[in-house]
This record gives sequence, structure tokens and C-alpha cells, in this order.
Amino acid sequence: MHRRRRTALVVSAATLIAAPLLSACGSQAHPGAAAVVGGDRIEVSTVQAQVADVRTAQGDSDDSVQLISKSGQLGRAKLHGLIFDRILDKASADAGVTVSRKEIQEMRQAQAAQSGGEKAWQQQLLTASWLAPNQIDAALREQIQVQKLADSLGADLQTPDGVAAISKALTAASTSLHIDVNPRFGTWNNKQTQLADFKAPWITQVTKPAQQETAAGA
Repeated sequence: MHRRRRTALVVSAATLIAAPLLSACGSQAHPGAAAVVGGDRIEVSTVQAQVADVRTAQGDSDDSVQLISKSGQLGRAKLHGLIFDRILDKASADAGVTVSRKEIQEMRQAQAAQSGGEKAWQQQLLTASWLAPNQIDAALREQIQVQKLADSLGADLQTPDGVAAISKALTAASTSLHIDVNPRFGTWNNKQTQLADFKAPWITQVTKPAQQETAAGA
């Protein structure tokens, strides 16, 4: 449990670094799709819905102006997260890793308690990781998956070798999914498991809190 706590919110924070709100137009090859992963479409509308949930939560916050101004890349961040989620699912399935609802709830209770209660914790996640309340359980599931995947590989995420091992597994999963991103959002880099020219320090910052970039619209 201690190692899991040290990885708290890293994957989710990593998926939340980037880009302007998406428009509703798809590529010619996949109209209406922001990306196709393993033959499954990620609709632009799905990305926009996640963005809208975060914007609603930000708007209800006392710090709404500041929160919105520092998350100008929210749309692309959400697309990145949706793609990364599918890669992690594939790598976990290949390794026989599963996550139970009980594990998610136990982690949720522990992290909320450490952060001064559910309300304070949700505000922290909204500020640092651009997570709306209804997106938290999915982020916790990813967090548990990363640690269990590392355990299955015998990888210590506190060491460069451990990070390299899980990176290799995620790259293999990413490559096998034949990810096709709508050109308006960029291209996918299998080796880095992120959108090209897109800084998302996911697993490389697993031992320390991920820091959000604040260059809105960059």
C-alpha cells in the first residue's frame, strides 16, 4: 500500500497536460473520431464531454478564473488520457492484471483521508490533475493498474530499470493497438506513449508529484 501511495495520481496527472478545446470535426478517414485505438473509436464528443465535466467543476469553484486560465490545454489532455487508458488496459490484460472495485474504493478512502476529507481531496484533484468528480475512480483504477503491472513485471518504479521495464511493456501494447489520431490533434508516439510534441511525464515522474504546465494554449 505504501508504494501505491507514492504513485498517487501520477498516471492521471500525466494524462492531463495539454491542448485547446476540441472542435467536433473528425478526420476524413474517421469522421467524428478524435482517435482510433485497437479498432475502437474515441469520438470527439466523448473528449468534449470530459472537458465539459471539468469546466463545470471549475466553474463551481471559488478559484474558477485561475483554474480555467491554467488549463487551456484541457481538451488535448483528455484525448491523451483516453488513449493512454486503453494502452494501459492492453498491457494489463497481457500481464494478467485486474483491478477490483474494492481496490478502487479502498484507495479512494485512503487518499481522501490523507487529504483532509473527500471535498478537499476533490478540489486538489481538480486543481492539480484536471479531474472532475466523476473522473476520479477511473484515474484511481489507472493508478492501481500501473503498480500491479509493475509488480507483475518485477519492476521497482523507484528505479530507472523499473521505469524502463514498464515503459517497454506500455510501448509494446501501444504499438499493437495501431493507434490512429485525427491529424488535427497530432500523431501518436508509441515509444513515448503520448501525442507527439506533447509533454506528458506519466511514468517518468512516478516517484514525485507531477507538475502541471500552465502555458495556456501552448
